[in-house]
Amino acid sequence: MDTRSLLRWRNLGVIAHVDAGKTTLTERLLWKTGAIHRMGEVHDGATTTDFQAIERARGITIGAAAVQTHWTPNGEPDHRLTLIDTPGHIDFAIEVERSLRVLDGAVVVFSAVDGVQPQSETVWRQARRHGVPLIAFANKMDRIGATFDTVLEQMRDKLGANPWAIGVPIGSESSFDGWVDLIGRTVEHWEDGGAAVRRPWNADDDAAYAAQRQQLIAAVAEHDDALASAYIEEREIDDALLRSAVRRATLAGKGVPVLAGAAFKTKGIEPLLDAIVHYLPSPLDRPPVIAESDRGDVELAPDPSGPLAGLVFKIAHHDHGPLAFVRLYSGTLKAGDAVWCSLGQRTRRVSRLAVVQANRTHDVEQAYAGEIVAILGWKDAVSGETLSDAAHPLVLESIQAQPAVLSWRLTAHKASDLIRLGQGLASLVQEDPSFRVDTDSETGETLVWGMGELHLDVMVERLRTEWNVDVRTGSPRVAYQETPRREVHKVEGKVSKQTGGHGQFARVVIDITPRDDGVVEFVNRTTGGVVPGQFIAATEKGVRSALTDGPHGYPVVGITVALVDGETHAVDSSDMAFQRAASEAVTSALERVGTVVLEPVMDVAVDTPAAHVGDVVGDLQRRAGRVVRIDDKGGRADVIALAPLSRLQGYTTTLRSLTQGRASASVTFNGYEAATPP
Repeated sequence: MDTRSLLRWRNLGVIAHVDAGKTTLTERLLWKTGAIHRMGEVHDGATTTDFQAIERARGITIGAAAVQTHWTPNGEPDHRLTLIDTPGHIDFAIEVERSLRVLDGAVVVFSAVDGVQPQSETVWRQARRHGVPLIAFANKMDRIGATFDTVLEQMRDKLGANPWAIGVPIGSESSFDGWVDLIGRTVEHWEDGGAAVRRPWNADDDAAYAAQRQQLIAAVAEHDDALASAYIEEREIDDALLRSAVRRATLAGKGVPVLAGAAFKTKGIEPLLDAIVHYLPSPLDRPPVIAESDRGDVELAPDPSGPLAGLVFKIAHHDHGPLAFVRLYSGTLKAGDAVWCSLGQRTRRVSRLAVVQANRTHDVEQAYAGEIVAILGWKDAVSGETLSDAAHPLVLESIQAQPAVLSWRLTAHKASDLIRLGQGLASLVQEDPSFRVDTDSETGETLVWGMGELHLDVMVERLRTEWNVDVRTGSPRVAYQETPRREVHKVEGKVSKQTGGHGQFARVVIDITPRDDGVVEFVNRTTGGVVPGQFIAATEKGVRSALTDGPHGYPVVGITVALVDGETHAVDSSDMAFQRAASEAVTSALERVGTVVLEPVMDVAVDTPAAHVGDVVGDLQRRAGRVVRIDDKGGRADVIALAPLSRLQGYTTTLRSLTQGRASASVTFNGYEAATPP
């Protein structure tokens, strides 16, 4: 394979706040590129990427869906696009996180009516954390109250972005009739039905828009040397020079090209597709990834002839079986290959490879660096593991999921459902790293943990519909934690049983120190071999076991446990003895210093009519919430607050009642703070 063909590949995601029109836009992109021949609508439950029954019933995106298509800009070669539509609801943020982990670029969709909304800020931060180059699309330009300039202003103020309007919308309020391309110097008008008519600038256009084109040139020149030289020397700046400068600056993260459109009416779709090709990166434009090897860290370029390295970033279960989605960063993967799996520490054979088109698959014989494909038939695949050559094992950075903060008790209505319940829960855990299953140590009941009420509600509904299990849910339970109040030194734990036969002996001495980052750390500070090396791992195991259940019954976090001294017996010391001694030392130390109970605190963003701001603020304060700011949006307002999760039960229902159903809220995990009294 010619590596240069990678220059014409684009792996991109579509990310947005819920209801910004992301899935509708994705449907139009697929239709315009010929990937589908009939457009489906979200309200009809007929879109391509929302193919799960629960997504179509609720009208929301739950799982990220991948589709491959092609686009050929005027006068340019064909480009291959792998497009992933991601959820907008914060409860499914793991889908956005793992998509951005493997994608090369993204389109951020904003509602031109609502501007930069709270979840817009969340997905923006996720993309920036992964260094993903972005272009923005101001959607719903045909709606009353839509303003392109407001989107640009809020991108600067709320996101700290450097937006570049690469065109000018034509039309009055609620009438989006066309788009002026400031870079290519063309004008596009839309006829009834969304058909586009594109023409070059004429003299009138030049007089009307030349000044705005110069403003764009000046803005981009601040971040591109080649364009700056031409600008300073007052040379003519043609379309190709400006376009290449915008591309370089976008890939470097210096700015964000912004376009406008009305996806529902299929307006602005072709300019956006051209922008995806022109300004988002190919796999060759991204920096090499770093992988761990037995010889240290290595840099991996997207070379099909290089060492094999791929990341399993998503597990899904379709009608035809399990799919393990893989982003290949280096090398070539072929059907029939045996590959090394980093987390399973074993070699597995790839029986089938496929390109995924939402809920359909097309088998392929091989895949190259830069591609996103799926392995079919791996029933116990693990999200986040690296696939590599068994002779040269590599480990890529895995995917981080936020901690689950809310749980429900779960019971099967009939004993005959228990087997299917277990199978269904195992399947859901495999698919979603932010969902976990536990058992209440006191009652033996099953606990399911998730990111919020919507997340858990969807998982329970999937158990009922996909696994045919009649389940009942119990009262919510918040994921509290503990952290030590202060440091303490030289706390001893000792096991000594030496009466008759083979005994047990171990003595450990520890220091504990609180830390602010929530990390649990174990360090060995012994000297002189007082605790032999073979017992250090057992000591750490005992420490970590004791920290799972603090004095108040919650996991202990934000602590450094240092092993500073110890004692062994030549015959009677064992791993088990050191585990028990370490556990006793930790328990004793925590009882001595006491712990602070921590509770999850949530970012609450409420979009409400201005007339109800007082009611919303009052209710949040009754829930021990702290209002951070109130953003006035004319007749509406955004109330941004912090509130403990334990006080937010039933919040959505209360909010609807307070505002006659005219307000909406998003709740995002912020962090842990000392628990407030009820």
